[in-house]
Amino acid sequence: MPATTLPRLSRDAQRLLSLTEALSRSGSRLEDIYWEDLLAVQLNKLLLGKKNKIVETALDHLLVTDINAYEILVEQAETLSESTRLVHEGNEYDVLLFSAPLVAWTRYQLPQGELTTGQVTDLIAHMQASVAAPDARLAIIPRLVNFDQMPQSFQETRSWIQQLAHQALDMSGEAQPIKLDGEIDSLLADARFLVGAIVVPKGQPLFRWQIKQDANTFISRQQCHEDWAHGSATILAPLFTGCHVEFLQPDAYYVNSREADRRIRPLALKAAVTWLQSAAQLSGGELLAVIAGCGDSGIEEYRIGFSPRQSNEVIYGCIWPVLSKEEAASDSMHDGHVDVPDEISDLLKEMGVSDIRRLPGVYAPEFCDDCGAPFFPNALGEMLHPELPEETDLTPIHFH
Repeated sequence: MPATTLPRLSRDAQRLLSLTEALSRSGSRLEDIYWEDLLAVQLNKLLLGKKNKIVETALDHLLVTDINAYEILVEQAETLSESTRLVHEGNEYDVLLFSAPLVAWTRYQLPQGELTTGQVTDLIAHMQASVAAPDARLAIIPRLVNFDQMPQSFQETRSWIQQLAHQALDMSGEAQPIKLDGEIDSLLADARFLVGAIVVPKGQPLFRWQIKQDANTFISRQQCHEDWAHGSATILAPLFTGCHVEFLQPDAYYVNSREADRRIRPLALKAAVTWLQSAAQLSGGELLAVIAGCGDSGIEEYRIGFSPRQSNEVIYGCIWPVLSKEEAASDSMHDGHVDVPDEISDLLKEMGVSDIRRLPGVYAPEFCDDCGAPFFPNALGEMLHPELPEETDLTPIHFH
């Protein structure tokens, strides 16, 4: 349906759809550039305007009507919300919102993530020495944030980069601290992010791996990653006593959000089984795991319900989000592709869980009306609220 005949969409949303559709039909790079420039003008207008969800509304529409155009608009919206150009004291600067994720799991309790002034100073200095290009200026949020605290819209992402860029350039009159919710939910496995802005003179490299070592070679990303991980582990060690921590490559905001999401899935499953073994005193051989694909219009996530063997009561659950169209279709893909339930089963078996069942079909992603907790499947195909046995030791152990 043409964008101009969609009365339920605002004029700005219709213009987004029209420009995205034109870009999707472009037959040359030169035409691409023309439409990208017009689309950028419209996106920047929306990202810098009053609070709105126009970009997200347009994406919701395209997700149903035109998946190719959807992917184009997502890419453009991500690019313009995580990067920008600004002028300060007559000089032009390129700015990128970056994150340095870490994924952690424990059988105890993860820390809240507040950073001391000394840790912030040390992390900035270490990033300048191991990751950022020599001419880069940096500013970071003085806290390791989790997914729930990160921007929930493209406008909010753009606001973060503006505020952090002003801090990096010491624009004291315009710099505002980023406000975050206080407490983080206590989890056994989670991704945490060091989020900041990297600012360089217009057209200059952002990262150290863009710098030539000699006429023909560049510093490797792997070496930068190794240097970053080693130094960060030392700086943040006091926060993560009793935790297993993996430091990922610092990079652009959105690509790292997806990478952390992917990497946290097996750790969350591992933490769940480990915790059940210690808190509920149920070994892997005493657990039954049931895997169900859930979603409203296809498989959007897998839910794994845990029960004692010979019982239909769900005592715990874990969600495995689907992160790509290929994963969503994995049940019907056997030509060299890993089936997601098989991947989950293999991980459970490594943890000693041998009784694993896969429910056919797609289930509605149900939640508790009272507390909002997700429901998880039992062996009968019922989606139930998890209820831990009364004798379970729920006392969290703090090392922080």
